[in-house]
Amino acid sequence: MAIQPYQEDSNVSNPIKRIRWATQRVTGAKEQKKRHSIINRLHHRKVGSSEKKRESAEGSHLDGIQEETDTSTTENGDQEDSRRRIFFNIPLPNDAKDENGRPLAKYARNKIRTAKYTPLSFIPKNLWFQFHNIANIYFLFVIVLAFFSIFGASNPGLGSVPLIVILFVTAVKDAIEDWRRTVLDNELNNSPVHRLVEWNNVNSSGDNVSSWRRIKKATTRGIMQMFRFFKSKSRRKSRGEKTYAERALDEPRPSGETMRTRNSMMSSRMSFHSMQSRVDVDEIQMTPVPSPQPGQRGVTESSRLSPGERPGTSFSYEDDNVVLDTSHGKLAAPNGTIKHESRPAPAKFYGNLIDPLKSVPGKARFKKDHWKSVQVGDFLRIYNEDQIPADLVVLSTSDPDGACYVETKGLDGETNLKVRQALHSGRKIKHAKDCEQTEFVIESDAPQANLYQYSGAARWTQRDIKNPAAPGTQMAEPISINNLLLRGCTLRNTEWVLGVVAFTGRETKIMLNSGMTPSKRSRIARELNWDVIYNFAILFFMCLLSGIINGVIWSQGNNSLNYFEFGSIGGKPSLDGFITFWASVILFQNLVPISLYISLEIIRTAQAFFIYSDTFMYYEKLDYPCTPKSWNISDDVGQIEYIFSDKTGTLTQNVMEFKKCSINGLPYGEAYTEAQAGMQRRQGVDIEAEGAKAHKQIAQDRIKMLEDLRKMHNNPYLHDDELTFVAPDFVTDLQGQSGREQKLATENFMLALALCHTVITERTPGDPPRIEYKAQSPDEAALVATARNCGFTVIGRSTDGIILNVLGEEREYMVLNTLEFNSSRKRMSAIIRMPDGRIFLFCKGADSVIYSRLKRGEQQQLRKVTAEHLEMFAREGLRTLCVAQKEIGEKEYQIWNKEHDLAAAAIIDREDKLEIVSDAIERDLNLIGGTAIEDRLQDGVPDTIALLADAGIKLWVLTGDKVETAINIGFSCNLLSNEMDLIVFKVQEDSLGAAEAELDKHLASFNITGSDEELKAARQNHEPPGPTHAIVIDGDALKLVLEEGLRQKFLLLCKMCKSVLCCRVSPAQKAAVVQMVKHGLDVMTLSIGDGANDVAMIQEADVGVGIAGEEGRQAVMSSDYAIGQFRFLQRLILVHGRWSYRRLAETIANFFYKNIVWTLALFWYQIYNNFDCSYLIDYTYILLVNLAFTSLAVIFMGILDQDVNDKVSLAVPQLYRRGIERKEWSQKKFWLYMVDGIYQSLICFFMPYLLFRPATFNTSNGLDLNDNKRIGVYTATAIIVVVNLYILLNTYRWDWLMLLLVAISILLIWFWTGVYTAFSSSDQFYEAAPEVYGELSFWVLTLLTVSICLMPRFTIKSFQKIFFPMDVDIIREQVRQGKFKYLDKYEAYVPPGKVPSAASSDVSPPAKAVPGTKTPLEDDERPIYPPSVAATGTTHNPHNPHSQAGSDGTDYTGHKSSLEQPRVSFDRPRPSFDRMRNSMDQIRPSYEASNDFTSAALLTRVESSHSNTHTPKARHGQSSLR
Repeated sequence: MAIQPYQEDSNVSNPIKRIRWATQRVTGAKEQKKRHSIINRLHHRKVGSSEKKRESAEGSHLDGIQEETDTSTTENGDQEDSRRRIFFNIPLPNDAKDENGRPLAKYARNKIRTAKYTPLSFIPKNLWFQFHNIANIYFLFVIVLAFFSIFGASNPGLGSVPLIVILFVTAVKDAIEDWRRTVLDNELNNSPVHRLVEWNNVNSSGDNVSSWRRIKKATTRGIMQMFRFFKSKSRRKSRGEKTYAERALDEPRPSGETMRTRNSMMSSRMSFHSMQSRVDVDEIQMTPVPSPQPGQRGVTESSRLSPGERPGTSFSYEDDNVVLDTSHGKLAAPNGTIKHESRPAPAKFYGNLIDPLKSVPGKARFKKDHWKSVQVGDFLRIYNEDQIPADLVVLSTSDPDGACYVETKGLDGETNLKVRQALHSGRKIKHAKDCEQTEFVIESDAPQANLYQYSGAARWTQRDIKNPAAPGTQMAEPISINNLLLRGCTLRNTEWVLGVVAFTGRETKIMLNSGMTPSKRSRIARELNWDVIYNFAILFFMCLLSGIINGVIWSQGNNSLNYFEFGSIGGKPSLDGFITFWASVILFQNLVPISLYISLEIIRTAQAFFIYSDTFMYYEKLDYPCTPKSWNISDDVGQIEYIFSDKTGTLTQNVMEFKKCSINGLPYGEAYTEAQAGMQRRQGVDIEAEGAKAHKQIAQDRIKMLEDLRKMHNNPYLHDDELTFVAPDFVTDLQGQSGREQKLATENFMLALALCHTVITERTPGDPPRIEYKAQSPDEAALVATARNCGFTVIGRSTDGIILNVLGEEREYMVLNTLEFNSSRKRMSAIIRMPDGRIFLFCKGADSVIYSRLKRGEQQQLRKVTAEHLEMFAREGLRTLCVAQKEIGEKEYQIWNKEHDLAAAAIIDREDKLEIVSDAIERDLNLIGGTAIEDRLQDGVPDTIALLADAGIKLWVLTGDKVETAINIGFSCNLLSNEMDLIVFKVQEDSLGAAEAELDKHLASFNITGSDEELKAARQNHEPPGPTHAIVIDGDALKLVLEEGLRQKFLLLCKMCKSVLCCRVSPAQKAAVVQMVKHGLDVMTLSIGDGANDVAMIQEADVGVGIAGEEGRQAVMSSDYAIGQFRFLQRLILVHGRWSYRRLAETIANFFYKNIVWTLALFWYQIYNNFDCSYLIDYTYILLVNLAFTSLAVIFMGILDQDVNDKVSLAVPQLYRRGIERKEWSQKKFWLYMVDGIYQSLICFFMPYLLFRPATFNTSNGLDLNDNKRIGVYTATAIIVVVNLYILLNTYRWDWLMLLLVAISILLIWFWTGVYTAFSSSDQFYEAAPEVYGELSFWVLTLLTVSICLMPRFTIKSFQKIFFPMDVDIIREQVRQGKFKYLDKYEAYVPPGKVPSAASSDVSPPAKAVPGTKTPLEDDERPIYPPSVAATGTTHNPHNPHSQAGSDGTDYTGHKSSLEQPRVSFDRPRPSFDRMRNSMDQIRPSYEASNDFTSAALLTRVESSHSNTHTPKARHGQSSLR
């Protein structure tokens, strides 16, 4: 980072010294402790479960780089072996080459593959996966047996057809799924990038390509050419004529991972910081730069060091004259005085990677190439709006200061821009020839998954052009995460960046966090293997019994076998029994239903098509339907108990709107927020009427405010449609109608918003012109945009300041320092030199942090009133901030600035030192006011979450955002409510012991200890916890509780909480949380996200859902289902998921039933033929029974059956709980259907047997009917009729199609028998149809058999529905009664609160409160627990010793609520404010009686623990209550 020299005698402060807080991670006290590499843990699949505390973002592993003389060199340890060295225009040393001169280091290719198959591996790999089904292995074995004629199989070739069809259909389905992933992979890998060519990259050997890889590439090319050939032949319509469904599958979208290189979307705009004329990009990359002549470049004096000095580094000055006394935030010099020496500060020389004495051929040039061609050590040029193809070290940028801006949404889910810096030594590298002239080595960390940590160093020899013969000076510059552009990010607001590749492909950080594409199988499919094994056991018993009995009968002799058979096949009884055993396996093979698997594939394919075709899940904005990418897990969607969701872009639009503020004790702004509507809905208010009334008032106020603003100042940058802050009274006060004091306060407030930020301005020419702001935080952009709308417009930045248009007057303010926001500081500050020369510090941040830094003893009344306003804003779900200021003297600033420069130059613990320095200046502030911003949720998110909660589904939010943001969103989307005790889980000490103590404390409040018995009980309990507690935990604490010894306790604690919010978590930690819940509680999980940072948890969950947002596509590529908006999740889960699960569960049970009826009927026949495995039924029946006679009804049951329609499914989400409890498919159900099948097989066989036993029947022509084939007609017909009617009996939806299919299936056996027996080729079966069907006994027996078989099932079902109805039975009856007629006026959305109650034992009652915890109060009695940052009586904050966490009392007895103070009378109307005040007044008495703190009451007691008075030293950022 470039640090300007400190000018002691200067009267003008140095310009901006910006600390990139947003890109750094604050480290803990034990930072220097050795950490294990994350990548090693990833190999053990403990993804993120033991992730260690992030190391300092700056060179903690840099060899020989020193900071100041009092610091020691950094430790290298055993990580030295895993580090990599990347050489640029330097020949490889001998230790880096093999005997052939090729590089020893083998780096990953940049080609990424999320598909599971290649053209060569598809057949063997797909067969390998398919034969994981034990049934497929079994049928392959049976087919092999059938080829041996000794076992009596009549047509082995025909018997192999079913298995071949199943394997083929499944392979086609898998190929289509994987082809889609391959298309996306190819689109990504073939994305263009500008790469330096025609130069020698010594780090890779281009000709070192294995023979196997050559074969694969040739095969792929051949298949692709064939595909393109056939596609061109069969194409019927142009690309522009494709339907939305086709485009959703194969049309590339602008996305965070797959967007092709393109011209900047902002090409028509001018960035203020780069208004100079832009050179054409091709001209930039192609223009040759003449080699510098001797004498053109030189080095400063500071680069020539004496023997006693340190080697040259990027920072080479220090001064121990000024020290910082941080105990009370005072600046002091040794001995209490400041030394003023009139000596010039030494100039800093950073060095230059370009060797000015090196001659190069000048052939190198930047050429557009594919991402997959990028290699480690390549030079790349990235242009604005381009995606980053690999992890790059930034050498230079278009910005003179070496800054560039990236959007990391695809990486960490945040759309705010991050700042990255080029190396100081590389900023002169602009063109291809410069790249050729460089000579340096990058020593880098090994690949690791931590997104926030990287350590490396650039080393080179600095040559002196004035003395070419000199050996040169060895120099080094540290490389941190601030100098690294990570794959998955997008370059924004920067014309170009030139960098070198450090990591490629699977070694990039984003891929290390993604994991491999898993092969998912549904839970029913996994459990089905056990049911197949049970059938194997039954089959084995039947075959063993047949073999033993047949062998014994042959050994006895003098039996009918001896007279009617021409000798035994085996020749001896033991061998005869052995042969009979295997013949029985072939005869009874249908007991293991091979047709079940192909039927399930057909059903799942149809279900996927229905999901894809559901127009209610079609997102018109992106022209994208719900797209199933994995077809075989649709039933899992009907059993989801836990949903893990990202926040940014998944729950929210990430669109911030400034709604309200408080200035000098007066509230401004009108809004009707989603959180407010949700709160009123819980109170029984008609939100439609209330909302219409509020919106009407807001619309009127909006018109008035716009008129007043135009009268006051004709602001050309004010656009009516962009005004979100509606406050006509603010304009009148700004004009001075409420007095000069309020006028100055409003001006000062808006000035603070316009100056305290890091936004980038973008101007779009037009009439009127338009100015847009790009910020590191969307909150910040909203604040600056509001200042613009009110007449305080940020025009742009000058060289050392910021230009404002203040009510028509243009002013320039010098920005001296910017202390940016981070998660530990919870504030940001800007030090500004005003036009009159005075220096002011403007600070904005969390309310508790700002209040703790206010000047002690002042502004007491203002504090109370502002705190009250912030509390009401927070109750409305708005994100609140406080704004304060402070005037700084010139001398005080110069002393502080020197310390700031030294801290900024530190290599070790830079963030800690900067925080100490910043903390010293951010004290004794004066409160200006507060802001309230709404983070707009996606449409329907609160209703969707409420609906899923009613269904018994628990939603956890896993986000990379800060804690405060997540809490506010939790209130807005109904995850958190006012009656919940909020457990903010933080561990003050970075130790497992402290984390365990914190866990034990919270577990004790639930009367549990985290034992194995409690975990076992938790696995059996699927009831949602009561809405009494919610837990919020950050990434550092999560790292500790995910350790093996604490994981179980943390899991049980979360199980007791209604909502869980995990903040500041890495992608690997997200996956670890999902894994913990999935395996720990043995539940079905679903993960949903929209960015590449969500891929790990999407792949870890049982079902992964990707949101096909406008940014990022990595989540969609790796997901099982892709949807356009979060709200579509309710329909996917509650409608299609529930239908799929219930349909498949019933289909599988009926399949096992019908197969055992058929197979056991053949087995009973063996009793009467000595178990010789002869056939009772004609062989054609055996082939057709599963193919035609019984398949249609059961398949269409799985495709079309409905218990209730989609609208009722959404109106009564409680119906989904049967899926959570897995009641539709269980082992109990399997065995009940098996027993029913056994009973019916006995009836179907022994009814004809008893008919023929006493006598024989003759036809009219004298032929008898007592041969086995004709008796088989009696048996087979009865079985087919019984099975189809049984399936119909188990079907809920009896429409014309289902009845037709059942009728066709039954009539098919008559049709086939009549047609087949009409031909003499049927041999002994000839003319069987007229002979059997002409007998009255056949029809009577069939009717009697069917009645006896179905009577038990019919009786039990009737008894159950009448006396023990399930939820669905009651709801179906209510549907028939017309109680759901109101749903007809809605298409797909069911308004909440209009659902008739269903009284049934299956509907879970509300969870009872845990003994020892608070019982939720009624709406008019419940206390106020706003989502404030400040700890309240119901916020378990372990860091606040004064907080009465978990207690109904407090030792403070003398306080009065701030609301009891006399209120300022306001004559102007304030509808929104008054509505919230009245709501609070209604519940205030009961609340005050509870002796609890509100956030307002708390903030009024916060005195500055950072003021310059002699108070005990407090922990940084901690408030003290008096």
